[in-house]
Amino acid sequence: MRLGITGASGFIGGHVTRLAGARGWEVVPFSRQPRDERTRRLVPGEPADVEGLDAVLHLAGEPVVGRWTSEKRRRIMESRVLGTRSLAEGFARAAHPPRVLISSSGVGYYGHTGETEVAENSPPGRGFLAEVCRAWEAEAMKVRNARVVILRIGLILGREGGTMKRILPVFRAGLGGRLGSGRQWMSCLHVEDMAGLALWAIGEESLGGPVNAVMPHPVTNTDFTRLLARAVHRPAILPAPAFVLRAVLGDMSSLLLDSSRVRPGVAEVRGYPYQFADVGKALEQIAA
Repeated sequence: MRLGITGASGFIGGHVTRLAGARGWEVVPFSRQPRDERTRRLVPGEPADVEGLDAVLHLAGEPVVGRWTSEKRRRIMESRVLGTRSLAEGFARAAHPPRVLISSSGVGYYGHTGETEVAENSPPGRGFLAEVCRAWEAEAMKVRNARVVILRIGLILGREGGTMKRILPVFRAGLGGRLGSGRQWMSCLHVEDMAGLALWAIGEESLGGPVNAVMPHPVTNTDFTRLLARAVHRPAILPAPAFVLRAVLGDMSSLLLDSSRVRPGVAEVRGYPYQFADVGKALEQIAA
């Protein structure tokens, strides 16, 4: 199996690369500036070279963390839309295209869900991230000569990167606490399951369309805070009021305050074997 990965050097991409390598797969990374002969070039606006690959996993995109200025919003949108378009054009031009494209998206597709539980067949929500995800997915679905799977990724939990890398030291210091009301739902996935789910989707030959990359059971922010505090054996009594988060982070505060109650309908029905099926076990492993 020859697997092309965009964003191979990132937090998720690194885990996928290691897991694929352990299975004996050859990983071919993509980059804007290839540093060796093995790496292929991926530049928005240029058709990507996907010839000779069996599958492509598309993870690259501008990080959403940071104040959402007009320039930041443009980079978030264009990096995803144009990068995915380049891959789609590469598939269209390839004499022997890969059999499958696994393209990332996000649970932001559903917008603020409140108390409503959503699954893959639920309609898109409102807001900037929902708009980005719709445009992002539309580009991936332009691929007609390969199977396309869209991974709508939730909050990825892991010790070495992502959100946990920032908040774990805070909780270890006893300075953690709920965000806003704490009633907002969080849909999470351990990074090891994220890597496993991506490779599992490649092997599920009848699988196509959206797949929610989340654990079976979302939790409220209050419960997440309690479980993380227990995992690090520290109190969590310093809440961050919603108005403070909005003042400091601007529109990006929606990432922390909006409710995301998402179920992995497809993964559950098809029997994906989770290593960490609930948040408590995931946080215990990360904090150990």
